[in-house]
Amino acid sequence: MGQSSSTEQMSPEQREAESIAASTGALTNLQKAFSLLSDPQTNSIPLHSLQKCFEFSCEGSTNEELTIPKEFPVLLSHLSSSIVDLFFLSEKGGISWIEFLKGYIKCSGRTVSSASLNSLLRLFGTISVKAGLPEKMQVVFDEEDSKISGFLSPVDLQMLLSMCWIMWWDSKKLRASSSLGDSGLPDVTHLVLSAVDSCAEADKKLDLWENSSILDLDIQLPVAKIIMWALKTVPSLADCFGQFVHARLCYLAAHKEKLEQADLFSHDISAKEMTVGRLLNSGRAWALSLTLRGTLSEEMSKACFPSAAEEVDDYLLYRSSLHGKGLNRFWSNVEGYNGPLLILISAHEVNNDAKRWIIGVLIEQGLENHDKFYGTSGSLYSISPVFNVFTPSGKEKNFVYSHLHATVKYDAHPKPVGLAFGGSSGNERISVDEDFAKVTVRHHACDKTYHHGPLYPDQGYLPVESLIMDVEVLGLGGKRARDIQSSYKKREELFTAQKRKVDLNSFGNWEDSPEKIMMDMVSDPNRVRREER
Repeated sequence: MGQSSSTEQMSPEQREAESIAASTGALTNLQKAFSLLSDPQTNSIPLHSLQKCFEFSCEGSTNEELTIPKEFPVLLSHLSSSIVDLFFLSEKGGISWIEFLKGYIKCSGRTVSSASLNSLLRLFGTISVKAGLPEKMQVVFDEEDSKISGFLSPVDLQMLLSMCWIMWWDSKKLRASSSLGDSGLPDVTHLVLSAVDSCAEADKKLDLWENSSILDLDIQLPVAKIIMWALKTVPSLADCFGQFVHARLCYLAAHKEKLEQADLFSHDISAKEMTVGRLLNSGRAWALSLTLRGTLSEEMSKACFPSAAEEVDDYLLYRSSLHGKGLNRFWSNVEGYNGPLLILISAHEVNNDAKRWIIGVLIEQGLENHDKFYGTSGSLYSISPVFNVFTPSGKEKNFVYSHLHATVKYDAHPKPVGLAFGGSSGNERISVDEDFAKVTVRHHACDKTYHHGPLYPDQGYLPVESLIMDVEVLGLGGKRARDIQSSYKKREELFTAQKRKVDLNSFGNWEDSPEKIMMDMVSDPNRVRREER
């Protein structure tokens, strides 16, 4: 297998492959998986055995009314064979240890995002051809790089995104300590429309406010532009494939006895939207997670798919339709939470409630009562009807403004009360009034903190004041942040209760109390008081 007791027996090629695999932390699991899959006589893995490792069954059915292409189940049936054919190249009919390592590295090794996207698109192109779909992409491949040309239709992109969702969900399901529940396919229309708006030719631009079906869109999206769109908007999209291959092989190494379970590798491909909050559903949450990395991405993933209904409360801090509108109600629910926060705002134009949109703000620290901008990092999101992300530009740090009523000190020129994100004082990119009744969105020209781009379709240069329908806040700091907030609230409640207590003994000596002396001075300040000696 290549697990030689002496490194001198290794070829340079094997040593290099094992070194790269070890850098990913998966070498031990790969050795176990190879031992389980390989034929002892040939010391290689039969192609059908490795294909079986990546297979899964599909439950549910597609429904044209829910815009799921009927070709999608056929496409998924060729996923496992395409992975093996493309990345686990074999010269002798079986996959040797070195070929197994190289295949894993191509799928799940550390590489630049553009190379990972190229691999994902090559995989989708191969699957499409095997499924009998028209060949729309041409791949010029060499050992160093592969260049892809051609185009995809919006329906192709929808199937590509749905395939990534299945692979992403599969990897989460295998690594989860508890059941994640039923998956289903989320609505990815907001992502497809984002790509169409970014990649389509100028004469093919859509009216993004129309609720047209993706199945009806006859537009060609150049693959090169799709790659650029994905790198900017959903940079973690290609990781879905790498995580899928990694999770399957690691699970094989650790749970060989469970591989024959009928429901372990089955996935629901019927359209189904799970909701975490009123504004955040699984499709929107997944899109948000694809813009993040590390711990924050994991927390976003957990918030997407609570395994039990009560776990929603572990993330939902505030919802205006539930807790009441207004800055005070908002503040009483988010105060003391010292962790990343996702704030979602849904609104519509004053004179046109048909044009409804959702925008979001992600800040990486809790909110504070300040009369000026503060913060270290964050992102703005256009979430519906089109998804886009606007990361920090690095030019300014006006990330968030959250100001309650002024403190005890007298201020002749009090600062505005409310919430704001980006821009500058009096010229904020997003500002929410004290009553949570209206939100004002300004053109990106006023904002040097976040990158440029419209927060909703057809946003003009003039500030637009819209009516707020709902505001939602989710905490992404994990259990520790929520426990700290609970402790903070208990201390505040105890402090408030102590302030309300009245010392009855003080009423027994009124003549000597400071309160009476002050009242006497106010009633007759010129009264001469004689000092008693």
